[in-house]
Amino acid sequence: MTALVRQVHGNGLLAYADGVRAVYADAFGSPPWGEGPERAAAYRRRLDGDVDRPGFTAALALDGDTVVGWATAWTTPSPFPTGRCHPPISAALGRRRATDWLCGAREVDELAVATHARGAGLGARLLDAVTADRADGRCWLLTSVAARAAVAFYEREGWTQATHPAPGGAGLAAFLGPRHPARAAAPRPL
Repeated sequence: MTALVRQVHGNGLLAYADGVRAVYADAFGSPPWGEGPERAAAYRRRLDGDVDRPGFTAALALDGDTVVGWATAWTTPSPFPTGRCHPPISAALGRRRATDWLCGAREVDELAVATHARGAGLGARLLDAVTADRADGRCWLLTSVAARAAVAFYEREGWTQATHPAPGGAGLAAFLGPRHPARAAAPRPL
């Protein structure tokens, strides 16, 4: 497969929203995510508002006209958000570090590659497409520590785990990008 990865904005992503939904269902439908078709449909609806977020950017991996992967990112607002998955990250880092390290930074919200398209470097290319233009290197993301393949992927790409949930394979972890200035200050696991 020779997929083309390109950065898109707003309506450029929405033009491919049904393909994004299909990849979401494929990528997140099985363990450890286990998200059904209703979650993929909800994500598709959420995109309509996400494209208007400050600093929104996205990248598509296309095989011809078919979406085989995508990534979205935006600027984390200040004060640090209290909805969705943000509270455990704030609790783990502490309010001051969450604000200093993450507010105003590029937050990678979603990254997915269709099952049949994995292993060709698309994930790395998509991640780079939504973060490389950040001159100060302040990029971050969060993922489930139960998603061992995702955690290993981010580590291979040079991202540093900055939060460490309790042992047992549950919870969320924040990762700082390879050029994030706070990487050296990130707490190490015990």
